[in-house]
Amino acid sequence: MKRIKLLGLLLCSAIYTSAQTQLPIEPVFQQTYQKETRSTSGKPGKNYWQNSSKYDIQVNFNPVSRLLKGKVQVVYTNNSPDTLKEIWFKLYPNLYKKGTPRKAKFSESDLGEGVAIEKMAANGKTITGFKIDGTNMTVDVPAVLPGKTISFAIEYNYTLNKGSHMRTGQVDEGSHFVAYFFPRIAVYDDVDGWNKFPYTGAEEFYNDFDQFNAAITVPGGYGVWATGDLKNPNEVFQKDVVSRMLSAEKNDAVIDVITDKDLADKKVTQPNAFNTFKFEAKNVTDFVFALSDHYLWKSSSLVVDPKTKRRTRVDAVFNPKHKDYYEVIDFARKTVESMSYTFPKWPFPYNHETIFDGLDQMEYPMMVNDNPVDNRTDAITLTDHEIFHTMFPFYMGINETKYGWMDEGWATIGEWLISPMIDPTIVDEYGVQPTASTSGGKDDTPIMTLTPDLKGSGTFTNSYPKPGLAYLFVKDYLGDELFIKALHTYIRNWNGKHPMPYDFFNSINEGSGKNLNWFWKAWFFEDGVTDMAIKAVDKTADGYSITVENKSVKPLPIDLTLTYADGSTEKHHSTIGVWENGNKQVKVEIKTTKKLNKVVMGSAHVPDKVKSDNSFSVN
Repeated sequence: MKRIKLLGLLLCSAIYTSAQTQLPIEPVFQQTYQKETRSTSGKPGKNYWQNSSKYDIQVNFNPVSRLLKGKVQVVYTNNSPDTLKEIWFKLYPNLYKKGTPRKAKFSESDLGEGVAIEKMAANGKTITGFKIDGTNMTVDVPAVLPGKTISFAIEYNYTLNKGSHMRTGQVDEGSHFVAYFFPRIAVYDDVDGWNKFPYTGAEEFYNDFDQFNAAITVPGGYGVWATGDLKNPNEVFQKDVVSRMLSAEKNDAVIDVITDKDLADKKVTQPNAFNTFKFEAKNVTDFVFALSDHYLWKSSSLVVDPKTKRRTRVDAVFNPKHKDYYEVIDFARKTVESMSYTFPKWPFPYNHETIFDGLDQMEYPMMVNDNPVDNRTDAITLTDHEIFHTMFPFYMGINETKYGWMDEGWATIGEWLISPMIDPTIVDEYGVQPTASTSGGKDDTPIMTLTPDLKGSGTFTNSYPKPGLAYLFVKDYLGDELFIKALHTYIRNWNGKHPMPYDFFNSINEGSGKNLNWFWKAWFFEDGVTDMAIKAVDKTADGYSITVENKSVKPLPIDLTLTYADGSTEKHHSTIGVWENGNKQVKVEIKTTKKLNKVVMGSAHVPDKVKSDNSFSVN
């Protein structure tokens, strides 16, 4: 195992003292058990807490100049046992501020002055003692005692980026996707205190569950879509558009809410110089909006919870020039259905999901910003991947900044499983080959390496396919029914809260009734090549014995294709359970009366680095 920086990781203790295999655990997590904010059962501890805010946001956005002027009223509740004497804010648009450190590459012409704080007050008193350092802002405040609140009033402005699109910005001359557009209070949690990691454009986000009321003012002719429920549709959209939207909310059929004719006749929005769209979102980790004066809108809905008959409306809002988007509404609807009824088999948690035609591949609560793609398969895999993020990190309040694998790995297995449900011809093996080829290389570190510390190929493989494969292998090992039971234990324990890695490991162990530490340790805490080989094929009294060697520290499934002398073939599958005792070789017994000619090992979702030793011809 290579030496890696894991916030001073000390390999000195374990979650389960009675377990045969013990997981390395950081002292900071040990302290959460001592404080009883978290528990080794996987559940939140009796002293678990988290802070939250209520935001009232008023925005005026000029799509020509891209100037966004905002007013934010926010009430922050300190549920922690600590007295807070400073409040940390995130100013994410400062990623585009000149001089801000960033990992993303931007054109110099796209850099500007960042967020200008025009006025700030705390509890009604003007504050000038705030410091801005890149995407972080710290504000000295009168002591906020445990259980007390503090209110802020902030007026600010910034210019939305036109180029160097990174999850937000102008899409075309009449369309914009506007994310991270308001000063928001950072997470203060029981593990690290304030989330002080800057936003570099590479790592993603960690936010509290908050309440939002937003009023977004744009010029007439522009429709606005956003996180949350539109509270004043009749004031902003024309009657026919509202009627179709309301119909879509009650029907399975796809309805054209905004048509080519509506756009040509300029009968989309109310004929005002400016319209103010009002949205409300409760208990969500973020709020974004998008606007366009020339996009089509297709919509449909479906029952996502058969017990309550609750429906989710699914929208595709797109440029009519992008032909792949005409089917995106079907892919999106099928994804929401598959998530609700098949995997993770949990009712889709929000009232709507909008897929917006932008320049990125990025998820938000109730919104997706997706770019147009060249073929149907890419459209399917992109759509279901981004929508799957609804569960991770949004329904589950994951710290993506530190542990990108806790959400991207789930979106990856979601993509692998749901894409063939939409189109059975798809074999989605996104990231499997890169995992194999880079395993044991210079950028291959344990999955538990903090996301900001990842380098090179590991930035991708550690966040996406490696954890995705781990989840897939555990699913295979436990079987679908027990895996869903274990996963639901994790979801019930932590939805609306902030799970950390050990909360996940413990919840799955508890929910499955199996101690999987032998697997978690190998896959998440250790590195090294992923490779297997067929060492021998021996004739036995009732068939053949095939010896497979695991050259890796990581348990891998074994998939064998057997070819017999009569030309027939047979598949044989062994789960990761064959390696549970730490053995390096296993004998796969094949009962047959036929003569075996050849054995080939491998499958689409096993990252075997060296394939030259995966075939064996029988003499």
